[in-house]
Amino acid sequence: MQDELFTVNPDLAPPEGPENTAVPDGPMGGGEDGVPAGAPLPVRMRPRSLDEVVGQRHLLTDGAPLRRLVEGAAPASVLLYGPPGTGKTTLANLVSTATGRRFVALSALSAGVKEVRGVIEQARRRRQYQAEDTVLFIDEVHRFSKTQQDALLGAVEDRTVLLVAATTENPSFSVVSPLLSRSLVLQLRPLTDDDVRELIDRALADERGLGGAFTLSAGAAAHLVRLAGGDARRALTALEAAAGAAAATGETEIGLATVESTVDKAAVRYDRDGDQHYDVISAFIKSIRGSDVDAALHYLARMIEAGEDPRFIARRLVVHASEDVGLADPTALQSAVAAAHAVQFIGMPEGRLALAQATVHLATAPKSNAVVTGIDAALADVRAGRIGTVPPHLRDGHYAGAAKLGNAQGYRYPHDVPEGVLPQQYPPDELVGTDYYNPTTRGAERTLADRVPKLRRTIRGERSTKD
Repeated sequence: MQDELFTVNPDLAPPEGPENTAVPDGPMGGGEDGVPAGAPLPVRMRPRSLDEVVGQRHLLTDGAPLRRLVEGAAPASVLLYGPPGTGKTTLANLVSTATGRRFVALSALSAGVKEVRGVIEQARRRRQYQAEDTVLFIDEVHRFSKTQQDALLGAVEDRTVLLVAATTENPSFSVVSPLLSRSLVLQLRPLTDDDVRELIDRALADERGLGGAFTLSAGAAAHLVRLAGGDARRALTALEAAAGAAAATGETEIGLATVESTVDKAAVRYDRDGDQHYDVISAFIKSIRGSDVDAALHYLARMIEAGEDPRFIARRLVVHASEDVGLADPTALQSAVAAAHAVQFIGMPEGRLALAQATVHLATAPKSNAVVTGIDAALADVRAGRIGTVPPHLRDGHYAGAAKLGNAQGYRYPHDVPEGVLPQQYPPDELVGTDYYNPTTRGAERTLADRVPKLRRTIRGERSTKD
């Protein structure tokens, strides 16, 4: 029975009864478990049990929280956090079907507080009068306002509903704390290339999928895996489109050209696990270091088009903002970190703009490796045993008996002098006079090249006619 206050998404809901299973199979498969033969391939191939789930082994091993939840041994509300196409909807469905609960799906894009409260009230009546529990699946829960999320708290607390919420954003920032504390937070990982290839092979052979009507060339399979980027839904959607194009021309083998023509995306020579991966990212970084903005954008485009993980690109930009630009342009690191956050927040393809902006910023910025050489020199001394003891006047003095040990005695407070800098020993005795940071005269670091030597002379009690 469909309640008047909400709509159950037929693509998400489990079968209501055996009468829905008698759907005849068509040439493209399907028809089992009440899923129409004309349903999209990702829907037809949705796993029917934990044994069919690909990936997420860290959550589905024996005794793991999610496996226990699906098997009905540990009823608890969960927040499934992960990128698109990693199985959040599938796992929510399995929680319902494997435990015999009623399944209701809401999308945060269209549901409001009224719909949420309506579902909760229906769940409360079913629990009271029919002894039937309800699984409430909320997709994109991060889009719910604080008020909408707060409306769930009471029902989650007393288990009127077993909440399974899905989000592509870090729930620590997008979900209210009371709801977080009442739920298990389980992070789903992107599918590996092997996982995606397993799903493609299954869809090719399974009667619910293409039923063995097509074969897939090695080049086409590799391209589909690259296009997927760890997203099962994307891989199966592209496979279905390619199979439709092959069927229209009477072909039974899906080749690379067919896949390219249907998804309108040319295959790029780029292996995320092979030489091209390392060669292209190396060329990308060296182009930034060499200030060739055009070459940097070319290599960025190659990685994006080939399906490289944008988070990997963003991480390299953050690293090299400090390694190759440093304090010659202090805003470079801010730009790279902002790009990394933007990619995480909005995803692709829009994330390419933030990556491009950071790439242009870093490539055109003045360059300095003084930060990396400074910290590496300091680390080399520490590893070589040049450590020494902390000078007594710098030690912690906030505990009983510290003064008797001489701790914090004689410390001079720099803010007590007009200049804010005064003579005082800071490093251990063994390192007095050691210089690690040597700023260049490029960009904003030019100011530091003048300032740092003056600071050192003042701190070390030296005098110079230049000051």
